[in-house]
Amino acid sequence: MEILILYYSRNGSVAQLARAIARGVEEVEGVGARLRQVPSVAPVTQTAQPAVPDEGAPYAELRDLHDCAGLIIGSPTRFGNMAAPMKHFLDSTSAEWVSGALVGKPCAVFTSTSSMHGGQESTLLSMMLPLLHHGMLVVGIPFTEPAINTTTTGGTPYGASHVAGVNRDRPISDDERTLARALGRRVADVARRLAVKP
Repeated sequence: MEILILYYSRNGSVAQLARAIARGVEEVEGVGARLRQVPSVAPVTQTAQPAVPDEGAPYAELRDLHDCAGLIIGSPTRFGNMAAPMKHFLDSTSAEWVSGALVGKPCAVFTSTSSMHGGQESTLLSMMLPLLHHGMLVVGIPFTEPAINTTTTGGTPYGASHVAGVNRDRPISDDERTLARALGRRVADVARRLAVKP
């Protein structure tokens, strides 16, 4: 059983969160993490990225959505919304929507912003909308997670997050890492429970 962690990361913060979430997923017995990224998009019709990324996780394929037991998507914040590459990928999933490929699977979201008030929560909510249309079951971070009550950096009940700083010089904090792992564990645990047949 695998949880697909699908992300777009321009400066590396979202990729770091994705790896922390993957560690959380793999703390749940019998569940693995599949890291995939989406390529950049170009404002004009041209090839924006090579077919294979220079570094990081492989690019996602629509088949990954069919294969996963759960989905966690991440994007940097762009004006309080997900970045265009993630929206572009999600916009390409009409066939999966029609076939119900994601119906009933757990999902979650994560993001990174340059400032504390850069739109983390609105971005997380914007990423949930297409997942709800796919019939997925949204999983957040409950207030029973101690770090959600004490974080002075990122981390929300809507999903994991990171405040990178305007110069992108802030490392992921202990609370941000803890909450990212907790989110991964929660989605993996829900997926495992859903897979158990009564």
